Amino acid sequence: MTTRLVTILLAGILTNNMVLSKFLGICPFLGVSKKLNTALSMSVAVIFVMLIATAVTWPVYALLLVPAGLEYLQTIVFILIIAALVQLVEIVLKRFLPPVYRALGIYLPLITTNCAVLGITILNFTDSLTFVESLCNALGAGLGFMLAMVLFAGVRSRLETSDVPAALQGLPITLISASLVALSFLGFAGVVG
Repeated sequence: MTTRLVTILLAGILTNNMVLSKFLGICPFLGVSKKLNTALSMSVAVIFVMLIATAVTWPVYALLLVPAGLEYLQTIVFILIIAALVQLVEIVLKRFLPPVYRALGIYLPLITTNCAVLGITILNFTDSLTFVESLCNALGAGLGFMLAMVLFAGVRSRLETSDVPAALQGLPITLISASLVALSFLGFAGVVG
């Protein structure tokens, strides 16, 4: 059991990385990764929402939707749960960490529509994971999101001091850099998962 949980965790971080392998959650990946502190803050918020969303959606799906034959409502129900959790995070940050709240700006409410958060809640059932395995998968996905954000924040900080040709400045070099970071994660394919 422990080996399976470690495998699920490592797979979520490396081989099944939501951002770099599944290409989910690209909006905050590109939008909030300019500075390391905002990338870390967003990552912690996403990890929290992924874990809590999984802890709430798993029993709702398994104990309410499936017995009632309402599995087809999972996306709507999951989005509503995630939206409520994001509102909770937003209220807490605004009250207790105003600088972080201001730094995240518009990207904080966008966690509601972050397909990585919705994706992990749905993938837990697609992969037939138990409750504990689902939580481990959500933690791995969140840590993988954080790893991608931190790596890309480092790359973007180096780009600001680099001599980039005029035709590639801005979004083009950002997308090229993102693709190279994603390409580097192909090396983990077959190692875990």
